[in-house]
Amino acid sequence: MAWVLMALGLVMIVEGLAYALAPLLIERVLELLRSLPEGMRRQVGLLALVSGLLLVWAAFQLGLE
Repeated sequence: MAWVLMALGLVMIVEGLAYALAPLLIERVLELLRSLPEGMRRQVGLLALVSGLLLVWAAFQLGLE
């Protein structure tokens, strides 16, 4: 359970840094996402999901348990 809290905390840190350091860039990225077709947004989401799973898998393989 503790690793779930740590993961959520790390996500919030990264998200917060992005909004704090580059709010205009975030707005541009959101506009770009709005302009993409729905299928392309789904592909981007699936790519992010698979990338995240690979990173978590790699962390466990390196001994982070």
